[in-house]
Amino acid sequence: MHKLGRGPRVKLQQFMSITGASEKAALFALHGSDWNLDGAFDLFYNQPPSRPMTDHRHLEELYTRYKDAFSDMISVDGITLFCEDLKVDPGDIVMLVISWHMKAATMCEFSRQEFIGGLQSLGVDSIDKLKSLLPTLRAELKDDHKFKEIYNFAFTWAKEKGQKSLALDTALGMWRLLFAERPWPLVEHWCHFLQTKHNKAISKDTWSQLFEFRIIDPLLSNYDAEGAWPYLIDEFVEYLNEKKFIQSGVL
Repeated sequence: MHKLGRGPRVKLQQFMSITGASEKAALFALHGSDWNLDGAFDLFYNQPPSRPMTDHRHLEELYTRYKDAFSDMISVDGITLFCEDLKVDPGDIVMLVISWHMKAATMCEFSRQEFIGGLQSLGVDSIDKLKSLLPTLRAELKDDHKFKEIYNFAFTWAKEKGQKSLALDTALGMWRLLFAERPWPLVEHWCHFLQTKHNKAISKDTWSQLFEFRIIDPLLSNYDAEGAWPYLIDEFVEYLNEKKFIQSGVL
């Protein structure tokens, strides 16, 4: 620090005091922004968080513990054992968050690359380390941006291989799981409507648009009937009005 002039030295102390960054991290951000404090703050707060180094040998041992005996893949039995080791239920939403981090292509399956790469991205190489991270992974569902990413990921992850749509029963289960974390008062009415009036697989468009529809006032006071909603959502609104749920306030 003694080689810095008075101005840069003051900025360095200011930056470290506000951010709690180390001198090395502060110098990196300030140099990267040409000593502009606002630019340095942006660089510091927007850079990806550093992850601890992982031991690839430990990751391979973990993968071997869970993979199928006759294929290079972790499937249902291996995931069941994985959940037992983590002491979580296979239906716990944290498994969806873990699968999102692993960029898993299919529910109840992890390829070698997905499993090992996902744990590396999380900076863990043991079950104990992953268990200690579970509260942080659950908290990601409280972040609006991450929740939307996880919601959109869930459609592709949960649908059957080779299918463009999501089986209705699976979609209902996923909606109930996701909206238990971010409550939507109309979720049970939506599920009942689909079971009694639709009873077909769910398209990607309907899945995506419902995420936007759920922020509409539950009493539909700000619902735009002329909006570009999928026909299913328009029919759902008609269903709510026919059943007089909105007028009666029974939600």
